[in-house]
Amino acid sequence: METFAHSPNEGIYPATSDYLHGLEVRGHERLLFVAGTMGLDAAGVAGKTVADQLGLIWQNIRVILASAGMTVDNIVRLTSYLRDPAYAAANAEARVAALGGRAVPTTAIVVQLLETDWLVEVEVVAAA
Repeated sequence: METFAHSPNEGIYPATSDYLHGLEVRGHERLLFVAGTMGLDAAGVAGKTVADQLGLIWQNIRVILASAGMTVDNIVRLTSYLRDPAYAAANAEARVAALGGRAVPTTAIVVQLLETDWLVEVEVVAAA
């Protein structure tokens, strides 16, 4: 699988170092669409803080990816759902750390999540 970043420098606002406007994927055989993943432990209990939940989210995403023979290196698209805009910086830091600084197209949206103790939810698309 090959990927090609598409973040034009003219005619559109600039992309940041951790964000791409588009990512072209060539030569893939499989796509994995990961549902919104919450910061819940194996017993279904939410982490107490945003940092706790982000740690659990990325741990859970790694488990789901591994079940398909993939890693975070296969992620080609990411959407984050934040209960509060104040969580944006922590979410971005967790994403950058989880992806090892690799930029992918990403969107963060502020929403009301289904449970009051859920602070962040992340969904990804992976290709292999």
